[in-house]
Amino acid sequence: MAEFKHPNRHHVAVLVRHGMLVMELGIVHRLFGQARSAAGEPLYEVVTCTVEPGLVRTDSDITIPVDRGPEVLAEADTVIVPASLVEYEPRARVLTPPLKAALETIPAGARIASICTGAFVLAAAGLLDGRPATTHWRSAEELQDRFPEVDVDPCVLYTDDGDVLTSAGVAAGIDLVLHMIRRDHGAAVANEVARGTVVSPHREGGQAQFVRRPVPEPRTSSTKVARAWALENLHRPLTLRELAAREAMSTRTFTRRFREEVGISAVQWLTQQRVERARQLLEETDLPVDRVATEAGFGTAASLRQHFQAALAVSPSAYRSTFRGELLAQSG
Repeated sequence: MAEFKHPNRHHVAVLVRHGMLVMELGIVHRLFGQARSAAGEPLYEVVTCTVEPGLVRTDSDITIPVDRGPEVLAEADTVIVPASLVEYEPRARVLTPPLKAALETIPAGARIASICTGAFVLAAAGLLDGRPATTHWRSAEELQDRFPEVDVDPCVLYTDDGDVLTSAGVAAGIDLVLHMIRRDHGAAVANEVARGTVVSPHREGGQAQFVRRPVPEPRTSSTKVARAWALENLHRPLTLRELAAREAMSTRTFTRRFREEVGISAVQWLTQQRVERARQLLEETDLPVDRVATEAGFGTAASLRQHFQAALAVSPSAYRSTFRGELLAQSG
């Protein structure tokens, strides 16, 4: 019997374990469940499963009945592994035999992603060897120590290595799922999901900004005004000196404050915002590529192509063909 009821939708399996965080399960169902085509049709079907069907304990005072077993994984296009409370996480470098057997049923070509400390499961299965990964900042050092083959980045909100993705702690699962929707169906669909969830479509910076510092530097100034001004002026060539002047700071102080608040440099942040603006214009307008480059602040089509390829591994024309073509097909 088919585990998924809608063959034309993208099949997402959520593999939960005892001690699961209810919020993370809700993130996957809520966000993927809201994604709609231009015709209003659901784009994903989400099914929850577990290694041994029955009541699954959670991080709260409730248990959740899960009647689907690991056979769901064999039909999945995407598998999500949320976190489990620390006392339930395996401390060894190997998985329990039932969990190992369940993961081995995931078909070749399927996408697999973890939320928070779910990354430990992927690492123990060998799926993160030689790949970038992240997890909750409190657990990043342990993940690196236990799995030295993994390239752990404790600062980012999520990593995307094609068919394997990981996210930082808890709410970073929202960022990860929105990213997957954006990758599958474009920024317009992901933005609608974000609006319906009342969250930002793309959160600035990484989880470094949430790490408690032993001796925080007291200050009242920030870079918020400069960032807002930059977003309104992306079409212009912008310099660090101009941005710093908006906050009445020296360039050196502004550069330090920006990285502390956002988690990346101002130059990296500007590039990210320009790529996002270009994506929006490519999806929602018929502007020629050289005009998109100008409006997004890249100046030339060659510069746009270079940055687009570096960020998304696709050319602007191919991106437009994929997502603009999909939008027109759905509305036709």
